[in-house]
Amino acid sequence: MTDKKRNVFKVLTNGFMKENPVLKLVLGTCPSLAVTTMAKNGIGMGIAATFVLLGSNIVISLIRKIVPDKVRIPVFITVIAGFTTIVEMLLHAYLPDIYKELGIYIPLIVVNCIILARAEMFACKNTVGMSILDALGMGGGFTIALLIMGSIREILGAGTWFGITLTKNLFDPAVIMVLPAGGFLVYGFVVAAVQKFSTLNIRNKEIAAGCGMSCAGCVANDNGGDKA
Repeated sequence: MTDKKRNVFKVLTNGFMKENPVLKLVLGTCPSLAVTTMAKNGIGMGIAATFVLLGSNIVISLIRKIVPDKVRIPVFITVIAGFTTIVEMLLHAYLPDIYKELGIYIPLIVVNCIILARAEMFACKNTVGMSILDALGMGGGFTIALLIMGSIREILGAGTWFGITLTKNLFDPAVIMVLPAGGFLVYGFVVAAVQKFSTLNIRNKEIAAGCGMSCAGCVANDNGGDKA
């Protein structure tokens, strides 16, 4: 794989695990906890945010060289607000049920930390093509995180998944899972699981590379050997 292809792959996949905006960077937690009472709501919010992220990244990347540095943040927010309005109108017209469920969190996409962070950290410094890949990766990672949390909370809290009954006669739904406390509980466990997986993955790479201990352990061991 060439360096260019490797870089493209890295940008596209970064948001799924290594820099997942919700599970690794802990951004956008407010809508993540609020809308994930059902899996379909998580998908709806994820797709809406991805659309805004994609549109704003493209526009900001196109105008990055003509926007004065002193007013870049107001310009970014204006662009993001424009795409958020488009999403809100489309949902209201064609998906009224999702629009009603997501409620105030649709217009609040304007101040979503994930979108403004990608505009400031990536889109205003890179080409349109790379900005598109970044938006798809981060938006995809955000959507997957919401889907996971929404699925867990819906299955345990309502016994359904996308409205399909799954746990009938198996156990009584735990209503706490669709309440705010359940959202924090699920979020904590999912973040812990992702962190554990990341740690194991790093450990396996170290072993595959012939290093059976962490870098700190290697340094300590080398220092001890020098003293001996």
